[in-house]
Amino acid sequence: MRIRAARVDELAILQDIEVAAGRWFRDVGMPEIAGDEPLPLDELTRFQEAGMAWVAADPGDRPVAYLIAARIDAGVHVEQVSVHPGSARQGVGRSLLDHVAAWAEAAGEPALTLTTFEDVPWNAPYYVRCGFRRLAEAELTPALRAIRRREAALGLDRWPRVCMVRPLAPRLTP
Repeated sequence: MRIRAARVDELAILQDIEVAAGRWFRDVGMPEIAGDEPLPLDELTRFQEAGMAWVAADPGDRPVAYLIAARIDAGVHVEQVSVHPGSARQGVGRSLLDHVAAWAEAAGEPALTLTTFEDVPWNAPYYVRCGFRRLAEAELTPALRAIRRREAALGLDRWPRVCMVRPLAPRLTP
């Protein structure tokens, strides 16, 4: 898989990937999440224009997974990672995370953060295997607290959620 910046003409494909990946939530008793609408095109466009949207592309250069992120007070926050089920369990999600981690390190960022469902196998347990750890409530920065409030307002707290961090070793320039 080739990791590269998302192009504006691919944003509808990213929506399709998110919908397809979301269907797995039905299997773990979360049909509301499975039925969620994908991120709107205008929101995806903001990430893409900010240079904070990446795709994993197949040999034909068609996206099969994507990651969007935002800079926050704790570093780079992973807003969404979605892998099309046809490309799942092949290391594609981890490759995207590693790519963005390397990008963030080069930019001098101290960490990657994310919020996720605690008990969904391809969420918190997966991210632990990718080098993330759970943050205690006392470790949450103001931006992470704001993200959690926004998620609660959307009803995501019906299921246990956690904030996680993957510390980075920022490159210092002389």
